[in-house]
Amino acid sequence: MKAVLNLFNFKQKIDYKVEILAGITVAMTMIPESLSFAILAGFPPLVGLYAAFIMGLVTSIFGGRPGLISGGAGATVVVLIALMKSNGIEYVFAAVALAGVIQILVGVFKFGKFIRLVPQPVMYGFVNGLAIIIFMAQFEQFKTVVNGEVTWLTGTPLFIMAGLVALTVAIVFIFPKISKAIPPSLVAIIVVFLIALGFNIDTKTVSDIASVSGGFPPFHIPNIPINFKTLEIILPYSFIMAGVALTEGLLTLNLVDEITATRGNGNRECIAQGSANILNGFFSGMGGCPMIAQTLVNLSAGARARLSGIIASITILMIILFGAPVIGLLPMAALTGVMIMVAIGTFEWISFRIINKMPKQDVFVGILVAGITIWLHNLALAVLIGVIISALVFAWESAKRIRARKYIDEKGIKHYEIYGPLFFGSVTAFNDKFDVFSDPEEVIIDFTDCKVADMSGIEALNKLTAKYKLANKKLHLRHLSEDCRNLLNNASDIIDVNILEDPNYKVAVEKR
Repeated sequence: MKAVLNLFNFKQKIDYKVEILAGITVAMTMIPESLSFAILAGFPPLVGLYAAFIMGLVTSIFGGRPGLISGGAGATVVVLIALMKSNGIEYVFAAVALAGVIQILVGVFKFGKFIRLVPQPVMYGFVNGLAIIIFMAQFEQFKTVVNGEVTWLTGTPLFIMAGLVALTVAIVFIFPKISKAIPPSLVAIIVVFLIALGFNIDTKTVSDIASVSGGFPPFHIPNIPINFKTLEIILPYSFIMAGVALTEGLLTLNLVDEITATRGNGNRECIAQGSANILNGFFSGMGGCPMIAQTLVNLSAGARARLSGIIASITILMIILFGAPVIGLLPMAALTGVMIMVAIGTFEWISFRIINKMPKQDVFVGILVAGITIWLHNLALAVLIGVIISALVFAWESAKRIRARKYIDEKGIKHYEIYGPLFFGSVTAFNDKFDVFSDPEEVIIDFTDCKVADMSGIEALNKLTAKYKLANKKLHLRHLSEDCRNLLNNASDIIDVNILEDPNYKVAVEKR
């Protein structure tokens, strides 16, 4: 029993009222988004709701941390649009299930830790770009279809929509100053719903997007040929979907870690996501991943346990089964207003306050990541480019740090004391430090404050040794750390240098 309680994080004190209300609020904001993404991809609307229910329930119970909300996210759906158009929804279900297998393997082999390689400027760009995407997506609710063509609202419908959205934003902003007992987003949705219903206001509702009425997610084995041709078709989509989902999911997990000052488990989250997506593939769901907007709605409502995510998922299922007539009457203006406030809350405003204190390269990376996120709606590509540029900048800056102190001792031996890392980026600067032809017959290179980091550094030592040997001079290496010695031993077939042993010297590894 204790193990079960620990699984649900019931060992911590839970405010059940806050968790339940937060879960209901999350469900209210997730339904229109899931429907919209499903319709965008050409899926049946219920496929989006099934994904929200399955992803939310599985990851809330088994995921890497409390407070994280998963559902049918747009980042993963966008990947599958081309597959849907070319091969149909059966192949989509198969690709989603295979993506789940890939995600589980990432978690099992503990590859989730590589999310630590994402620098802070990339995180700022990712979050800010996503906030702008969430904000811009709400403008779609100010459009309507007239004679088969999509046009902007005008006249009275526009004023009604804008007024209700403004009212929702005002309630979400002001209500916390009155009371924090109830999530302001839920209050705003209820108030706007009652006003629209009471005054019989003609405005766009959830039912105008699609029907949310249906049954329990049906078990369904994808009807596709089981052969290598099928695998060839779905495997690229599965890899991309798994990568996008894990990137967005683990970044969202890190964001929640920062907000709550707690630590989540990335590998456990990978396994939970993968398990949920496998179920999606066999229970008619479009797949998904953690959703940063709904997660922030959850956290802003005060939820800190797993219960809110479970309540949100069960609420979505109950709405599918029983509550469709009522939910269908919810004004889209209320949900739009809530999502606008989520976008405002998502944006890292602190990035503006510290922009003049950040290195120029970090500012550039942050803006670039945000721009790619907004322009291409490809979160994985944006983060990957940001990480690559940050890594190249770091390598360039590290390459400039290598220095050498030179002197000749009383025995006529010349010493080179090297400072900084020796790796592919610093090899040229390292070679420039030596004057082979002018040096005496014996030379010692001291690596007390230097580390040979890669094969490029080994090759640089090999070439330097060859130069001294050609000049009939002897080269010694001193104070190499254990890992540097291992590198040299592994490369003994191509390099032969004298390593001076110093029993009184403790290498850097031993100091740590």
